[in-house]
Amino acid sequence: MVSIGKHPVHPMLIPFPIGLWVFSFVADVIFLMGWGGPVWNDVAFYTMVGGMVGALLAAPFGLLDLLSVQDRVTKRVGTMHMVLNLLIVALFAVDLWLRRQTGTGAGTPFTLSAVAMLMLLASGWLGGEMVYVHGAGVQPPLQRRETEIRTEVRTEARRA
Repeated sequence: MVSIGKHPVHPMLIPFPIGLWVFSFVADVIFLMGWGGPVWNDVAFYTMVGGMVGALLAAPFGLLDLLSVQDRVTKRVGTMHMVLNLLIVALFAVDLWLRRQTGTGAGTPFTLSAVAMLMLLASGWLGGEMVYVHGAGVQPPLQRRETEIRTEVRTEARRA
């Protein structure tokens, strides 16, 4: 598990692509409903690009984390999570290409975004399954307690 100060890096990075892609979808809805003018078409495009950048930054850390998983069931869940994420990135890449060709998020690009949102929901579920059900990346309570004791001993030693 790639971490900084015992905090895994992958979970620190994933809120960016998720948030940007969800906001891109919301911007599409606003644009397609005619509520905010053409600027929302641009907002959808550029937040989607930002989501792609964020996903490409988070992906290597997710792969390294997956490679460190030993449990067979957890590894299978992680592999499904990774495959879904790769498909989501591919969908958004096609979506962006179509938007560049047509100049709008209407039609097929919007459908691709909607499908990607559903896949993102499933991928998030699988990521949560890995952490909350299988304990991937979670320090066991006994280890946490031993770490706390070592920290307390070091703190007391410094005071003395």
